Amino acid sequence: MGKRRGDPIYGAAIGAGRTLFGFLGVKPRVTGAENLPDTGGAVLAMTHFGYMDFALVEWMTWKRNRRHVRFLATKNAFDKPVVGFLLRGMRHISVDMTAGAEAYRLAVAALREGEMLGVFPEGGVSASYTVRELKTGAVRMAAEAGVPIIPIAVWGGHRLMTKKAKSSFREKFGVPVSFAVGEPITVTAADDAAAVTLTLRSTLQGLLDPLQAGYPVDGSGQEWQPAHLGGSAPTPEVAAVAEAERQARKAAARAAKAEAR
Repeated sequence: MGKRRGDPIYGAAIGAGRTLFGFLGVKPRVTGAENLPDTGGAVLAMTHFGYMDFALVEWMTWKRNRRHVRFLATKNAFDKPVVGFLLRGMRHISVDMTAGAEAYRLAVAALREGEMLGVFPEGGVSASYTVRELKTGAVRMAAEAGVPIIPIAVWGGHRLMTKKAKSSFREKFGVPVSFAVGEPITVTAADDAAAVTLTLRSTLQGLLDPLQAGYPVDGSGQEWQPAHLGGSAPTPEVAAVAEAERQARKAAARAAKAEAR
């Protein structure tokens, strides 16, 4: 499948994104765009540092070949009245974090039908702005569907909106956003998913490193810059502890909610 037609909500969302990023004067820089397939299914495996990453990748992909990207989104997002309506209209896939088998089945089916599927294999925003440990789902889906994995690193989009870090409205104007699209990774059912996932992680970090090193804004002392480059973001070790504590709190809240039923 190439360019989907008859998706008015998706078309409207793309238009809204173009308007927003145009208004903010976002300055995209893309390397490796030729690695985005013009037809056929593919898993777009992306770094995840900001809440606008999915929209930025959609925008970048649309500008390249007018293709639509379906994303996996949490069930909580689908349960919100307005957001859920938009997500369903754009044919994104709901993921129940406690029972992901159905989302996995739908994702593989979409890939086999020639869709491009956007996945954040880190499973959430990385507060250290380094690529943390990946889940194997992206690799397993690609192998089962018989489609390539396209690694994509995004840097700068987190300055628009991300976890905890705050920026003024003025600081969101003219933000440079860099994309690096890597060469397709071919995976088969015979491959070790864990081993390929390690390769994917190192590939994403390898794409990210030059984006961070060549970023045109000095991030010294800034909370949006990783610690190893002189920023004040938490180190990967500190961020991992905070994330584990957050996940424990969420699990306890789910358990308490289930017990109260």
